[in-house]
Amino acid sequence: MSELKLDDKMQTMLSTQTPILATVIQNSGLPNIGPKRSLRVYDGNHLIYNENTGGQTLENIEKGSKVAIAVIDRPNLDGYRFVGTPRIYHDGEAFDNALAFAAENGMKEPKCAVLIQVDEVYTLKSGPTAGQKLT
Repeated sequence: MSELKLDDKMQTMLSTQTPILATVIQNSGLPNIGPKRSLRVYDGNHLIYNENTGGQTLENIEKGSKVAIAVIDRPNLDGYRFVGTPRIYHDGEAFDNALAFAAENGMKEPKCAVLIQVDEVYTLKSGPTAGQKLT
């Protein structure tokens, strides 16, 4: 199986639109969603975001929830859904990336960094291919 690569169009959309991240609450199975303004491309197959609140989303990830990220370009009826496996970092290269991002963007220091291995990508482009897996 070839390694997933986030193409230029995906990376541009992630950098210009507000991503919405979803997790699942373990005991109830209920979905949990929220905007992640710090979510960005880390490398060709990873996303990263600064966890600032340490609330329900982080708790869900700590308990093993996978994540889904939707990013939509509404005027162009286009978008993507990224499904992945998150890992939490309190130090090291990923956390250093989060600290630098916070400093460069006038944000408070994060509680941790969440690095997401993108496992699957789906199109959210309006039309007959909507929802189809791209990877």
